[in-house]
Amino acid sequence: MAWIVLVVGGLFEVVWAYAMKQSHGFTRLWPSTIAVVGVILSLGLLSWSMRTLPLGTAYMVWTGIGAVGAFAVGILILGEPANAMRLMAALLILSGLVMMKLATP
Repeated sequence: MAWIVLVVGGLFEVVWAYAMKQSHGFTRLWPSTIAVVGVILSLGLLSWSMRTLPLGTAYMVWTGIGAVGAFAVGILILGEPANAMRLMAALLILSGLVMMKLATP
């Protein structure tokens, strides 16, 4: 159950990062509100998952989901470039997350 909660927390990290981008420096109400609520939910779910998961594992997976997810949103929604080196970097992060999951009892 902790892994599911952690993944959902990581997805909320993607939500708040995207909303923060859309808030234009917290000058727009609804994206700013979504960003703040997303941060609270994301951190709350990370905290809950750390009840049973090791700190290093939980934090690495949470930030990795956020990083790769925000990268994907940037490419798919915001039209950011998707060159080979950027895609390889994201793949390496994703590989590290899978390895961390497999290495955690």
